[in-house]
Amino acid sequence: MADYDYDLFVIGAGSGGVRASRMSASYGARVAVAEERFLGGTCVNVGCIPKKLFSYGAHYAEDFEDAAAYGWTVPAPALRWKTLIDNKNKEIERLNGIYRNLLEGAGVRLYEARATIRDAHTLDVGGETVTAGNILIATGSWATVPDFPGNEHVVTSLEAFYLDELPKRALIVGGGYIAVEFAGILNGYGADVIQLYRGDMFLRGFDQDVRTHLAEEMGKKGVDLRFNANVARLEKTSAGLVATLEDGSSIETDCVLYATGRHANTAGLGLEDVGVETTANGAIVVDDRFRSTVSNIYALGDVIDRFQLTPVAIGEAMALSANLFKGENRQMDYADIPTAVFSNPSIGTVGLTEEQARNEYGAVDIYRSTFRALKHTLTGSEERTLMKLIVDKASDRVVGCHMVGPDAGEITQGLGIALKCGATKAQFDATVGIHPTAAEEFVTMREPASD
Repeated sequence: MADYDYDLFVIGAGSGGVRASRMSASYGARVAVAEERFLGGTCVNVGCIPKKLFSYGAHYAEDFEDAAAYGWTVPAPALRWKTLIDNKNKEIERLNGIYRNLLEGAGVRLYEARATIRDAHTLDVGGETVTAGNILIATGSWATVPDFPGNEHVVTSLEAFYLDELPKRALIVGGGYIAVEFAGILNGYGADVIQLYRGDMFLRGFDQDVRTHLAEEMGKKGVDLRFNANVARLEKTSAGLVATLEDGSSIETDCVLYATGRHANTAGLGLEDVGVETTANGAIVVDDRFRSTVSNIYALGDVIDRFQLTPVAIGEAMALSANLFKGENRQMDYADIPTAVFSNPSIGTVGLTEEQARNEYGAVDIYRSTFRALKHTLTGSEERTLMKLIVDKASDRVVGCHMVGPDAGEITQGLGIALKCGATKAQFDATVGIHPTAAEEFVTMREPASD
C-alpha cells in the first residue's frame, strides 16, 4: 500500500477508533485518525465517564441520610453544582490528554479536523487531500430529538453534562437506559423529576422483573413515573417551560431532557457518493468482518448500531486490526455481553431475559430473590434488591443473570465470566458464598419460583 499516504485512515477518535488506530500501528501499519470534536468520543466526553461520575455524586444525599443510623452526625449538606461541573470537566480534559498521548505514542498521525470521503481511497481532511489503502469509519452516534413544536427548547444527554445550574424541576422524556439514569441522577441531586414514556413500561428489551422492580424502587425515591404519556408541544414562558401532553394535560418545568434514542453519526461523510450502504437511521451495513459494501471501507462501534457499548467497540477494533494487519481471522463474539445501567438503584444483566430463554429453550427454571440489604436494617430504608437466575432445565446451564440493587454492575461482571464458561446451576450451588454480602444470594438460591 506504499502508493497511499496511509495503510489505514480512521474517521473518529472515540474508543473504537483509537483502539483500532493504536493496534493497527503496533502491527506495522501506517495509520492516521481524524477527529473534529473531542478525543475519546461519546464515552469519555458525554457518555460513560461523566455519567458514572454524576451517578456517584447523586448517591451522596442518601449516604448522608443513612450515616445517622451508624452514629454519624452530619450537618445539613449543601450542593455546589458548579464544583461538580468544574471537577468533571477537569477529569475529561485529563482523559482527552491521555488519548492524545496514546495515539502519539503509537505513532499514529492525528488530524484535528473533519474528514469526508471523496472516493474509495481518497479523503478530504480539513481541506487537505489524503489517501489510504483502507478507511475505517468510527464516528459513533448522536442524540435524536423528534420533531414537534417547541423542540428547540429541549436538552439531550449531550448538553445535560454542562448545565449551568441544577434545575429545580426536570421533565425527562424517554424509556431507555439514558432516560432512567438521568432521572436517578437529577432526583438524587434534589430536582423534582417527572419521567415520561410513551409505552406501558420503560427499558424495553430488559427482563420484565428488572423493569417492574426498578420502576417500584424509583417511585419510592420520589421519581414521578408516567407511562403511556408523550409530549405534544413545548412552550417557553417567563416561569420556565410548559409541556403539553398528547392527552391535553400540561406539566410546568425548568428543564426538558429528551433521551428518546440515538442515530448513527454518518451525515455528510460522503458515504452515498462512494456506494457505502446505510440503514434508515444512518447506520453503516457491514459483514462479520466489519467490511461495508465498499471492499476497503470498514465501520465499527455505535455507527453500525449493533451493541452501543464501549467495550464492544473496543473488541470490534481489536478484531479488525488483527484481521487487516496481522493476518488473523477473528470474529466478534456478541453472546452473553454483560451490561450495567447506572440507574438508582443500578441494574446489572448478562445473558437472556426470561422471555428470551423461554422462547429459545422452552423449559426453564427461574430463581428469584428480593430482599432488603443488610445495610438498611439499621437505616430503615425500604429499598429492596432483586436478583434473578434463569436456568435451562435440559442442560442445567445458567443462561441469564439479572440484578437490581447497589453495585449491580460490579457483581454482574463476575457472573459474566461464569456464563461465558457455561456454568451450570449445580456449579453455582457448589460455590461458597462470601458472607455477609448481597452477592452471595446468587449462589444460595435453591428453590425455583413457581411458573
